Amino acid sequence: MGTLPVYRWRLAPDGLATRRQLRAAGLRPGGQDVVAQLERPRRRRGPLVAFLYRLDLAKPVRPMTPARRAALERANAARRRCPACRRDAGYVIPASLGMCVPCADAPRLAA
Repeated sequence: MGTLPVYRWRLAPDGLATRRQLRAAGLRPGGQDVVAQLERPRRRRGPLVAFLYRLDLAKPVRPMTPARRAALERANAARRRCPACRRDAGYVIPASLGMCVPCADAPRLAA
């Protein structure tokens, strides 16, 4: 495979879109390869890069089935459950703490 064509920010030709643009249009790449690259320059770091896909080869997003919705709800509920106190925290447990905020603060407050 050769190198990908690189376009500057906002100068990509019509018929190409990023993943986010595809999703906003109700589409997905559908297994197609990346056809081009979009670069946005930054001052002190390397450029931001986005991959472009062809719109004519994009497929519609698969519909959410009841089973997929239930699995997603279970996964989100597991992310809210504190492993220390086993309660639903009401928010996603931060990975940096590994437990809900009250459980993480308990040793500090006890000292």
